[in-house]
Amino acid sequence: MYYVYIIQNPKGILYKGSTDSVANRLWQYNSGEFPSYTKNKGSWELVYKELFATRKEAEAREKSLKTGKGRKFLKEVIKL
Repeated sequence: MYYVYIIQNPKGILYKGSTDSVANRLWQYNSGEFPSYTKNKGSWELVYKELFATRKEAEAREKSLKTGKGRKFLKEVIKL
């Protein structure tokens, strides 16, 4: 099983990704262990996730959430 997740920092910045373990990935971001865009940008909180049967499906959904239509969907769901 794979997830698409959305995390948010205290400044309201959103980060979208996919993984097979949301809890582990969130820990990696907050511990600074995972060097990426999220490093040194404050503590991150999970605000949304979706479950998929395959990695390919999760990655396709992650990509769709990064489009204009996907961002609009997230604004409605997360109430930004």
